[in-house]
Amino acid sequence: MKFKKGQTLPFGIKVEDGGVNFSYPYAGGETCTLLLYNHGEANPFKKYEMYRDTLSGTVCFGYLEGVPADSLEYNFEVAGKVIVDPYARAIAGKEEWGNEKNSQKHEVRARIIADDFDWEGDKPLNLAYHEIIAYSLHVRGFTMQASSKVRHKGTFNGLIEKLPYLIDLGINQIQCMPVYEFEECGTYKNYWGYGPAFYFAPKASYAASADAVQECKQLVKACHQAGIEVVLDMPFAEGTPQPLMEECLRYYRTEYHIDGFILNPYIARMEVIKSDPLLAGVKVMRKREEFQNIMRRFLKGDEGMVKEVMFWLKNHSEKDGAFNYITNHTGFTLYDLVSYDGKHNEANGEYNQDGPAYNYSWNCGAEGPTKKRNVIALRRKQMCNAFFLLLSAQGTPCILAGDEFANSQKGNNNAYCQDNEIGWIDWGKLKKETELRKYVKELIAFRKTHPVIHPEKELLGMDKTSSGIPDISYHGENAWQVPEEISSRQLGIYYSGSQVQEEACFVAYNMHWVEHHFALPALKKERKWYQVMSSEEGVYTTAELLKDQKTVELPERSTAIFIGR
Repeated sequence: MKFKKGQTLPFGIKVEDGGVNFSYPYAGGETCTLLLYNHGEANPFKKYEMYRDTLSGTVCFGYLEGVPADSLEYNFEVAGKVIVDPYARAIAGKEEWGNEKNSQKHEVRARIIADDFDWEGDKPLNLAYHEIIAYSLHVRGFTMQASSKVRHKGTFNGLIEKLPYLIDLGINQIQCMPVYEFEECGTYKNYWGYGPAFYFAPKASYAASADAVQECKQLVKACHQAGIEVVLDMPFAEGTPQPLMEECLRYYRTEYHIDGFILNPYIARMEVIKSDPLLAGVKVMRKREEFQNIMRRFLKGDEGMVKEVMFWLKNHSEKDGAFNYITNHTGFTLYDLVSYDGKHNEANGEYNQDGPAYNYSWNCGAEGPTKKRNVIALRRKQMCNAFFLLLSAQGTPCILAGDEFANSQKGNNNAYCQDNEIGWIDWGKLKKETELRKYVKELIAFRKTHPVIHPEKELLGMDKTSSGIPDISYHGENAWQVPEEISSRQLGIYYSGSQVQEEACFVAYNMHWVEHHFALPALKKERKWYQVMSSEEGVYTTAELLKDQKTVELPERSTAIFIGR
């Protein structure tokens, strides 16, 4: 091997022409040394002093000829301190989850890898925002429990094994919590993956094989073949340099074919990232609690919510990159949202002081597990109502993994440290909640087959087709009159279908604890109103013709969909 000057960019490594270029942006004045290791060994067999000159600023660099790339690992050393390359494309030494390693003892090393993955013509799917049904998951927790019945539990391959399930449910986008190499050990257990990390390197312990890079790429390719986008949650730690964030996103887009990223707008400069030419077409997304909080309050029957519900049900996602959710990994699962009035985070070891204080939850009459049949029935109906609110809204919906079969975290609303039965998905509940999952599946299918519920452009409440009827209108006990009183907890929405040349649709929400009547808008001649599903009675095998074409009655705390055909 021969070490010579090389190039200052890109930072990290670049394998080319039978050699490897190294570049490390180090601001100190001390000498920076390149340490080379044989694969799997914690003692460097060779050291080279990195180059620096007046034109390279604070960047140390060098080029190594004749390198057997797949068999070597490396680190940097400055003033006796071992530094693992923050731009490392893969990490060695952390293949086992929860086994804490010391980089100063050379137990953690950056890997030199060559890009030899066969993508077989794969490319990002670029699905339209209004066509997406997203599903948020934790790669490890999704399949870690024995009830998942996958061979490779807690890994990228384990997730691949579950793709048929997601396809059957109707999912076409997965949103993965951090998959990069974060530190899960230490004083505070870090199950979620937030905080400082090696952002360019997929997590070694998430791989069933010895190569997390190849396995992560295989997951993306398998998802794309199944028509499912892959979006990565990238919550860079505060203080992360903006150039590193931008370079990282470019890398995952070009090298991993990632479809989009979820970013923290308080840390990442969203507009700069959106204007990056290399990220053109990438979904740059962010979380938004407004939809969650408004819908939770409406769901449990708070007063004065109707006007805000109207706004968020028609608000589109594409204009600001936000997506809709009622539950997320921060906060209660859906089952816990309807089963607990207060958080129960005692297992976190912080005296139940951590986690969101305001959850806008309601236990339906009993705190936690219960055998009361009326409470159990009400909770199930409330979960159906929640899915109804989420999947009938115009923006991009995102389901929290396991909510479709009532997964629980036992009242824990901040499971950041729970790498156990609390934080993992309990697939055993799938058999017990087949009706709930069927309801969610049918709701997704209805949304997909009715463009009037998910139009490409946001509806404006205007008659843009000269049909005499606005594209969207709001109703209550009287047609064309919005029930905006403070005491109102019910709303009817009429989608005329004129904009998309489709069947008219009337969606009714009654979150009150008493029944309410809704006036049905008059249809054109020869068209009748049919009911297709409700949270009270589930999914209809065939659309049921309404006997009364002028008024429909909804029981307390229920929702329903009607179509005009």
